[in-house]
Amino acid sequence: MEEIVFPNQIRINRKMRGVSMQDLADKLSISLSAISKIEKGYRRLNQEQLLLVAEILDCPLQNLYVNEQNSQHEVVMAWKKEQERRQEINKSSGLKVLGAALRYIRNEKSLTLIEVAESAEMTLSVYHRIEMGQREVSDKEYNNIARALGFEVNKLKEEIKNLDEEGKLEEIITHNDTKYKVNNIVKMIPDQSSYIDIEALRIPVFGISGDEGAIVIDKSYSSKEATKPANLSDKRDVYGVSLCTRRLGSILSNRAVMFVAPSEVASVGDIALYYKNDNTAFVVSVREDEAGQLYGLMWNPEERIYFSNDDFKKIHKVVDIAL
Repeated sequence: MEEIVFPNQIRINRKMRGVSMQDLADKLSISLSAISKIEKGYRRLNQEQLLLVAEILDCPLQNLYVNEQNSQHEVVMAWKKEQERRQEINKSSGLKVLGAALRYIRNEKSLTLIEVAESAEMTLSVYHRIEMGQREVSDKEYNNIARALGFEVNKLKEEIKNLDEEGKLEEIITHNDTKYKVNNIVKMIPDQSSYIDIEALRIPVFGISGDEGAIVIDKSYSSKEATKPANLSDKRDVYGVSLCTRRLGSILSNRAVMFVAPSEVASVGDIALYYKNDNTAFVVSVREDEAGQLYGLMWNPEERIYFSNDDFKKIHKVVDIAL
């Protein structure tokens, strides 16, 4: 069953600029079928692809998102209806209980998301959505997850049932529901400044250009301030970094500001800062090779940085970009 995962206005922007689906597919190096699914919202775009689409269509990144301010009313209502439908499916199919139980068991075993995802032969983003109760699980995936958590399949099912009956999953389910609703509100309402103290959102921006496209980050010195996006208002560890590297070419202006959250887990497809040492970082796209090994891709020229288990503390996820 396909599920809508990304509401977008790529189709309308593409047509306005006279770009065909085939042209867009060729420039993104994906199939025509994939473009069709992306425009209909049935296939996810990662951050790198989004930035490239915005560049190809010569439009601001925010114009690609569906929102109540500049999207057609029927598009907004269709998205809301789809979200309600998916919530009901999740509730009736027990996905919330499954996700909460997997998270509970993983925490009890002191395993990270990355460790379980790799052992279960999944990408980090897919496994994270399962724990959030937002994705169905095939029999093969369930078997792999059970193995990754050290259970036989029937034993895992029994453990999940016991945890649910003992009421140990309610807090996790409530937390996941709240996070899910907040994320969708943010997608639909890009500007919440009228409800939030703007001054409280001012944060320092760090970073000067370093050697070989690096960004030197000295948190004792800030050259300017930026307003943290309203959807990040509750994230206290977010800091700003000036995009003062040309390794991204012309994708983004060097005046752009990246908002970085060290506590957020960077998944495959995310943009992140990789810290080579305490104050020298590189902008990378988190990727996965054919063997399932995660690495960071840098551009101009292309270069791979393979991550070890210890390196994940050095990867800070980019959660927003102000152009």
